[in-house]
Amino acid sequence: QVQLVESGGGSVQAGGSLRLSCTASGLTFDMYVMGWFRQAPGKEREGVACISRSGSGTVYVDSVEGRFTISRDNAKNTLYLQMNSLNAEDTAMYYCAAGIGACSGSWFRGSVRYWGQGTQVTVSS
Repeated sequence: QVQLVESGGGSVQAGGSLRLSCTASGLTFDMYVMGWFRQAPGKEREGVACISRSGSGTVYVDSVEGRFTISRDNAKNTLYLQMNSLNAEDTAMYYCAAGIGACSGSWFRGSVRYWGQGTQVTVSS
């Protein structure tokens, strides 16, 4: 069966960096748009970034644009999220996701087919 397993979360001081990884199995990795979502306590889950099947196209939510970089290594079936200049508002559970369609703003609503279990990111201010 399909599995998405995140790693790399943890606690960091404001201004610091973390790199999240998501390793996929049980699916043809390069046939899926991949993305990251996050959910903070008391807030709705929001899309953070997605990346096209080939890795050539990306979309970011405005709040992370310029600070986060999504990438993928199709040979390793792995998705990454490099997070720099972290602030307290980035504190959330981060989820890896695989979906159909194309990486666009609308992808974050209704395209996800598989979810990871999440990895916690905590930023101390």
